[in-house]
Amino acid sequence: MTEIWTQAALWLGLALLATLVSIYLRVATALSEIVVGTIAQLIIGAALGAAVLQGDASWIRFLSGAGAILLTFLAGAELDPQVFRRQWKQATAIGLVSFAVPFLGCAALARWGLGWEAPASWLAGIAMSTTSVAVVYAVMLELEINTTEFGKVVLAACFVTDLATVVALGLIFAPFTLKTVSFVAALTLAALLLPWITPRFFRRFGGRPSELEAKFLMLCLFGLGAIATWADSEAVLPAYLIGMVLAGTVGKDHALIRRLRTLTFGLLTPFYFIRAGSLVSLPELAAAPAAFLLLLLVKMLSKFVGVYPVCQLYGSPHREGMYTTLLMSTGLTFGTISALFGLSHGLIDQGQYSALVAAVIGSAVIPTLIANAFFLPRHLLQRGDKEEAKGEVGETPAAGSGASQRDDVRRDAAQRR
Repeated sequence: MTEIWTQAALWLGLALLATLVSIYLRVATALSEIVVGTIAQLIIGAALGAAVLQGDASWIRFLSGAGAILLTFLAGAELDPQVFRRQWKQATAIGLVSFAVPFLGCAALARWGLGWEAPASWLAGIAMSTTSVAVVYAVMLELEINTTEFGKVVLAACFVTDLATVVALGLIFAPFTLKTVSFVAALTLAALLLPWITPRFFRRFGGRPSELEAKFLMLCLFGLGAIATWADSEAVLPAYLIGMVLAGTVGKDHALIRRLRTLTFGLLTPFYFIRAGSLVSLPELAAAPAAFLLLLLVKMLSKFVGVYPVCQLYGSPHREGMYTTLLMSTGLTFGTISALFGLSHGLIDQGQYSALVAAVIGSAVIPTLIANAFFLPRHLLQRGDKEEAKGEVGETPAAGSGASQRDDVRRDAAQRR
């Protein structure tokens, strides 16, 4: 156990360092954790050996996966059903275009520009077409844009893009089997039953220090994640859907959401983002940087060509349209998952995998830095504070909530401003 506790201290030390860097540079913590993970793997690997961080250790992979699942669930829970019903055409149009144009553009680049084989080219198109719900939600939450209608539409569009990515990966490379049917049936049943069961179960047994609500939600998320991986899908996909269907109940319990955020951002997501950064091999990229740079450039250009005109079509101002376009250009979870799928199934080699993962992680950092530096819609920041305050006034207190917790929320918001 000494080795595990030492590794845990090392990873949390890197997480603390990343947080201090994010505060000093005024960037999102998720981005600094990715960069710190990349640099740490290089420096620690050169000084003490590549196995010191042990990013592939089972317990680190579990914490990383749990962080991705809970973060994706929280993003889904932020989606206001009324906003989605009102703006579903815009969210769907942005999401589908955000997938289709980069998919075709990056696949063409890989096939005719980089000389990859056809299966590797299609896989590159899928990996580079993704949008990272985790990065977008983490950035919006830190800026408090997630509570605005603008933020909720962008998060809905992210889900549409990643859903199209999963469907494309399954149709092109994964066989449609009885397991797939079973997974879809289980997910449909959960989506129908949980909105009815959850509020009644919480009213009957919740409101206690034992945090029954969090245990119930994690049971549902991990159970559906197990069914998803058994069916050759991804555990984060049902997490977002369950978050969406419970947005009208769990999403309105601000005390519960605050406790889940503490668990997710305090412990789990640092392992997820730092591990994502550690997957990048800087020496391999330095030896052959062309593929990485071209894939990243084509992804960002194709996202701009596809997403920005749609935003203008729906009347978005220039600044909001550019901010949406750049956030939709991010990638992380499904991009790295797609690349790893290709490597494990022999569709791409190690060099192609490094180029894809580096481009995916680069797309998590560069577009977000540009968006927050030049196109941040600052008028939405105060609006997000006001809408969050409205939610706090109208919230129904749960276990452990009260005047003191509401004061903490308001004090935290004032400090951030």
